[in-house]
Parts: sequence; C-alpha cells; structure tokens
Amino acid sequence: MSPTDTPLLRATGLQKSFGSTLVLDGVDLEVRRGDVLVLIGPSGSGKTTVLRCLNGLETPDAGVVAFDTGPTVDFAGRVGKADRTALRDRSAMVFQHHNLFPHLTVLQNVIEGPVQAHGVPRVEAIVRAETLLARVGLAEKRDAYPAELSGGQQQRVGIVRALALQPQLLLFDEPTSALDPELVGEVLTVLRELANEGWTMVIVTHELGFAREVADEVLFFDQGVIVERGAPAQLFTQPRKERTRRFLDRLLRPLDDTDSA
Repeated sequence: MSPTDTPLLRATGLQKSFGSTLVLDGVDLEVRRGDVLVLIGPSGSGKTTVLRCLNGLETPDAGVVAFDTGPTVDFAGRVGKADRTALRDRSAMVFQHHNLFPHLTVLQNVIEGPVQAHGVPRVEAIVRAETLLARVGLAEKRDAYPAELSGGQQQRVGIVRALALQPQLLLFDEPTSALDPELVGEVLTVLRELANEGWTMVIVTHELGFAREVADEVLFFDQGVIVERGAPAQLFTQPRKERTRRFLDRLLRPLDDTDSA
C-alpha cells in the first residue's frame, strides 16, 4: 500500500462527450503514491478516455485533474497547451499498439522523449535507456527497428520508453490486448515487477487474474460512470452491484469451463 495518505493525483467530476455520445459522466478517482489502480469494464465504458484525460491527451468538457505538487487543471475554464503539457510532464502513457516510430531504432525510440521533450542530454538519455532495456531483457535489441521485434518485445520497448521519462504516474491502456496469447506473459511480468518496485500506475486491462494479483483498488466502469470500486479480494469475489456481477461472470465463466473440460 502507499506510504502516505495524500493522493498523488485526484480527478473530480470528469465529463466528456463525443458529439451526442456521453462517454464520461462525472468520474471521480484518486491515485495514491505507490498504488496500482486497475480499471475494468466493457468496451466503450470510458476507461481509455479517463487515461487520456489524466495525461492531457484528451480535454474533458468539465472536471478537475490535480497532482499533489501541481498542476491543478480545471477544465471548466480555458485550458491551454501549457496545462496539457504540465499533465504529460508528470505521467507517461503506454498504448495498446506500441506506437513506436518505425523509422527509429529501439534506442532512438526510447531517448526521443527525454531528449526532445525534457531536454535531457543525449549521453545521459542513452545511459538511462540502455539500463532500462537491460532490465526488461532487451539490451541486445538496442539497434533493432520495431519491425524486427515481436509484439511482446515492442510492448516492452513501449514500457521502457515511458519509464525513460521518469514520470510520477504510469498509465497503461490495455497493454496486452493486441498481443498473441503466448506473448502476454512477458509483458505482465514487467508490470508485476514495476508494481513490486512501488511505481504508481493506472492500468486498463481485461486480465482479471493479473488485476487481482497487483491492484490495490479496482474500479468497474460502465456507461461512463464508476459502478463499483473496491479492493480486488472484495470486488472479484463479492461484488456489491448486480451489473458488476454480470460482467465478471461473463469473463470468468469461460475460464471455469476450460478448467473443467
């Protein structure tokens, strides 16, 4: 659990519509230092939009996103590029589909953000990148291009690219959903290690066994609202809401059927 009661980040009243479609309807959440917050729910329930709002990639129609040491961005007023940049300076996103630059090597992909966005000297950025690549077992791939890597390797590079920015908060948008099943484990292993090291993370995932293992708190989203929240031991075994129960039954039943076959 986190070492302090002061949240690293607090979001209140997040609202977002795309045209006539209401995607977020007054979402409140907080993330404490060192905690892992896991978001689950059906596709289209608003989980990814929440991540993008926290990172400044999406601009909510209303609501406040506040880090404990700043910034505090109130989206009810005028929000400029500087506000969105301030949010991105404190968090880093790992996407579903890697989003690596295909024309850059692995090393170049990793150092691009620290050098170009944060002004880190190139030599220092290279040392940092090589250390991080080694820790995820990709030291020998530093000069390879993304097309020469497996999907799991590409996603591990995506994680290293986020870590190289030294963010206060790591955001993961279904980091294993685009991978072949045999490659999922290598990415989840890295995430487990980060959780054990005390990184503060918000993870959108359908990997319920993994969520139960690493989460400090689980939020179940549906139709743009948080239907239920709780510790994984409670939410996965004794959900209070019928909607949560139906969702979990639908995902867990195929696993039970496989086990009994």
